Amino acid sequence: MVNANSQTEVSVQDVARAVVEHEGPPVHQASTLRGAGKRIWIDIDNSPHVPFFLPIIEELKNEGFEVDLTARDIYQVRELLDFFHLPCKVIGRHYGKAKSLKVLGTFVRVAQLIPTVVAMRPNLGLSHGSRAQILACKSLGIPTAMMHDYEHSTKTGFLKPDWTLSPDIIPSQAMGGKLGGQLQYPGLKEDVYAHRLQPDASLLRLLGIEPGALVITLRPPATEAHYHNPESEVLFAATLKMLQQRPDVRAVTLPRNDRQKKQLQSDWPDMIASGQMIIPKAPLDGMNLIWFSDLVISGGGTMNREAAALGVPVYSIFRGKLGAVDRYLADCGRMILIERPEDVATKIELTRSKRPATPGNSVRPALRSIVENLIQIVEAQCPTRRLTA
Repeated sequence: MVNANSQTEVSVQDVARAVVEHEGPPVHQASTLRGAGKRIWIDIDNSPHVPFFLPIIEELKNEGFEVDLTARDIYQVRELLDFFHLPCKVIGRHYGKAKSLKVLGTFVRVAQLIPTVVAMRPNLGLSHGSRAQILACKSLGIPTAMMHDYEHSTKTGFLKPDWTLSPDIIPSQAMGGKLGGQLQYPGLKEDVYAHRLQPDASLLRLLGIEPGALVITLRPPATEAHYHNPESEVLFAATLKMLQQRPDVRAVTLPRNDRQKKQLQSDWPDMIASGQMIIPKAPLDGMNLIWFSDLVISGGGTMNREAAALGVPVYSIFRGKLGAVDRYLADCGRMILIERPEDVATKIELTRSKRPATPGNSVRPALRSIVENLIQIVEAQCPTRRLTA
């Protein structure tokens, strides 16, 4: 049995040094792959994590690791798994916004996960904020690495991962992980996959958007999230009232669940009938949509940062506690904060955006840094040990 609470012999400096010294994916013979014989379990806890983990999974497999995937049935996770053809076992679901139900749901999901995890026998559990995975790993003695890019959602009570990985924009002490287990990577989480985008303009035709329209990607606030502030809903309504005055607007609106979709259909039937609001009937590549949008207005963090990573004008109506990443993007002018209803009219510029033919291909070391950190964690904590059933 692996003891997840045991002290590791490798320091954060050792891991960082290994990342700096590494000059790219090494060419190995099959027998010398660094991940050979080792297994990583990734638990996908929310829909933005599907595109995020795709390149990480590919890199880990290229290093010889076996990768097992589980996911929680929340928002559009199932649909995105199918869209990206990602084999994954979906276990558990979302239990709503009530805190008591969230806690109950976590423990129920832990019980559902354990038989599958015992059969996997992973060397490391990896997620981007899955509390159920942390608890399951603690009960089975499996080392854990949790990624975060929003420091105000890291509090997990007694559930502390062995390692945390976060953007270097966030002060390491703000992440709340174990002393000595806090690692960082350069850039944004969205830099991990933004460079993979291959623009496909047929998306606009499939959505029925005519040439010359002002295309806006619109994301409502996450009303069921624990960090939700009702002020975001006021800003969202003010935004739609403004957009309603522009006949040329085509706001591709991405509700988070069926309940939110029905609410939009009930509250804004005239915009939907006129074509000013378009609610896609099927999952689509969000990054591709953002790329062909003139601007993005969103009440959620990931879509805002995806737009910033692609250089698309973005306006945030998120009114929860502002994280270090969003503050950095706002200070750099890569994202505009909409903080009051009057800001909607004075700050949001409804103009056509000029874009290059393809996204910039500048070097973004976030992906390789994350993978190198994970390799060093596995080699340091469990070079040969495996969970015993």
